[in-house]
Parts: sequence; structure tokens; C-alpha cells
Amino acid sequence: MLTWLTELAPYFSALNLFRYLTFRTICATATAALFVFFFGPAIIASLRLKQGKGQPIRLDGPQSHLLTKKGTPTMGGLMILSGAVVSALLWANLRSPYVWIVLLVTLGFGMIGFYDDFLKVTKQSHKGFSGRLRLALEALIAAVACWAMMAVGPTNTTGLALPFVNGYVIDLGLFFIAFGAFIIVAAGNAVNLTDGLDGLAIVPVMVAAATFGLFAYFTGNSLFSSYLGINHVPQTGELAVVAGAVIGAGVGFLWFNAPPAQIFMGDTGSLALGGFIGTTAVAIKHEVVLCIVGGLFVVEALSVIVQVMSFKMTGKRVFRMAPIHHHFEQLGWSEPQIVVRFWIISFVLALIGLSTLKVR
Repeated sequence: MLTWLTELAPYFSALNLFRYLTFRTICATATAALFVFFFGPAIIASLRLKQGKGQPIRLDGPQSHLLTKKGTPTMGGLMILSGAVVSALLWANLRSPYVWIVLLVTLGFGMIGFYDDFLKVTKQSHKGFSGRLRLALEALIAAVACWAMMAVGPTNTTGLALPFVNGYVIDLGLFFIAFGAFIIVAAGNAVNLTDGLDGLAIVPVMVAAATFGLFAYFTGNSLFSSYLGINHVPQTGELAVVAGAVIGAGVGFLWFNAPPAQIFMGDTGSLALGGFIGTTAVAIKHEVVLCIVGGLFVVEALSVIVQVMSFKMTGKRVFRMAPIHHHFEQLGWSEPQIVVRFWIISFVLALIGLSTLKVR
């Protein structure tokens, strides 16, 4: 929104700063962080007052959680979403259709998560509304987003790109809508499954946002994309500003979510953030790289799938408890140990993902 100030640059040369993507990304990060820092306490107090007993704790989960996490309010994703969206709208160039596509998917997934959290809190049950209905709504939002990308993007939008390979490998055609929607929905639910310990999900999300923000910066710039041998997608550079806003909001949220958490992000935050990461990856044509950068989320999701399939087919469990972070809890790892070690893994995976920029 503030990019319109560049029209006054002939009269005030300092306003030329608003032309620079890097400047606006830094400002978006700072704005979102300050927003959450400032309004966070009031939001937490309001949610605690309205929710009473807070987020219901799974009875089949780690028993320690029944004592340490009981009564903690949820829906903290509202803090993240409000800070990120306000900041992105202020600092991003709203002429870019990708900004709107990514924000609408993020908000759409956030609304689904909010309704699910609302049902859990009011019913004091760990079950929200129908899982099939939730997935159907997510798939619908993601499919519309992918269709919109086809409508506004270049002719090669439907192409599939692979890391370490120049150009596109295959044109998916209309199948791109189903493929892209799967990536977005899978990312949303993978982050949702990862959000089980204080601070566990938000830092890997910020790491992924920073990584894909950098990818977006290069992808949206014809000179950088040509030099690095990656596919150029015009107008996606503005997603770096949105990524900066998400990082800033995440930093602010982590202040309150650090162990022991004053608030949980809930499905409101985890679904929305996963949707943001997935949609950004699809927009900048780095869907496969998402499996590397978001490898931690992939492993968390796979651990649940393997656990469920194994129990249904053999009656035996592969892990002591799923998702896999609970397995390590059962092995005796402390919560801070698991959280920090998983953070380290996410950093390493991000570095591996970034290496695909030049190894082509």
C-alpha cells in the first residue's frame, strides 16, 4: 500500500526507498513484530477470559501435558495472522496478484482452523468438525488459488520444476490445479501436526518463510533468476515482503509461545501458516524444494500416516506415540531438547534447500 508514495519521489527523493523490495521486506518484518508485541498481551488476556479452560488436552497424549499445558488459551494464530496481514498490506505492492492469492489462502485456511478451534474450546474436546469436510474446504480454497495462478501467471505456470535441473521438466496442464492444491493442503496439515510442543512449529515456519522469501526475491527478478538458472515468475518478488511479515509476526508470537507457553497458535495459526508456505512454494515453482525445506513437517506427517496404517493393518504401532515429536517425549527427551533439536534440523534442511539455487 505504501508503495504509492513512490509517486511523490520527484518531490521528495527519500521516498525512492519504497521502490526497493529489500527495504520494504525489512520494514514489513519489523512492523509485524511490533504489532504482535504491542497487541499480544491484550489478545492473550481476551482469549483467556473468553475460553476459560483453554485448549482441551488430548487424553491419549503425553500425560505430562495434562498438568503443564492445561488451561493455556489457544487461537494464538489470530495474533500471527493480524500482524502478518496488516504488515503485508502496508508494505507489499498490492498490484501483484500473487500477494492477494497467498494472503487469501492464508486467511481462508486460518478461518477453517479458527472454526475448528472454536468447536474444540466450546465442546472441551480435542475433536473439531468433520475431518473430511475440513479437507474438502481446504482443497477447494487451494484449487481456486491454483486456478488463479494459471489465470494471472505466465504461459509456463503449469510446468513442473525439479531441483538441480534447469527449466521445466514437464507441463502438467490442467493437472497443475490438482497437483498444486495437494501441495498446499498437505503443507497446511503437516504444519498443523507439527504444532504439538511449545515453540516447535513457529521457528521451522519462520525458517521456511525466510527461505522461500529469498527464493521469491530471486524468482521474481529476471536478472537473478537468469544468473541462478531458476525459472522466472514475474511479480512473485513481492512475496518476499509477505514472507517478511510472517517472520516478524512469528518472532512476536514466539515471545509469548516460548516454554512455558502463554498461548498456543492452535489450528488457526498452524493451518494458515502451512497454507502460506505451500501457496508460496507453488507460486514460485519450487514445489519439490518444499519437501526439502519443509522436511521436518513432512516427517511429522509421515509418522502419523505410518502409525495409523501400521495399527490398522497389523495392530501394532511403529512409534511409541505419533506425531514423532511425542515419540521422543516417550523416549525420555525433555520438551526443550526436542524443540531445539528440531529447530536445528529445520535450519539444516533450509540450507540444503538453498543449495539447489546454484547446483544446477
